[in-house]
Amino acid sequence: MTQKEQIIHDIKNTPILLYMKGTKERPMCGFSARVVNILNQHSVVYQDVNILEDPEIRVNLSEYSNWPTTPQLYVEGELVGGCDIVEELDSNGELVSILNP
Repeated sequence: MTQKEQIIHDIKNTPILLYMKGTKERPMCGFSARVVNILNQHSVVYQDVNILEDPEIRVNLSEYSNWPTTPQLYVEGELVGGCDIVEELDSNGELVSILNP
């Protein structure tokens, strides 16, 4: 399985998946940390993928999603968005319904 195929497989088969810099236990950038904090506030169970482990992950993920930045949050195989979108959805109350369909 190529890395791009692995990314597609993981997105389609993981209910809530966050591609980020670092890990949910140790975010390595402020944007990733903000999304982790929001998800943790909602007691969400999610999988994280550290894009810093392999530079090709970032390239293949951006090609797949057509979204140039990280973090990228996926729920039920759909891209929710990055930090700004997650924050906006959280502040207007929409994130809860997305995380708990």
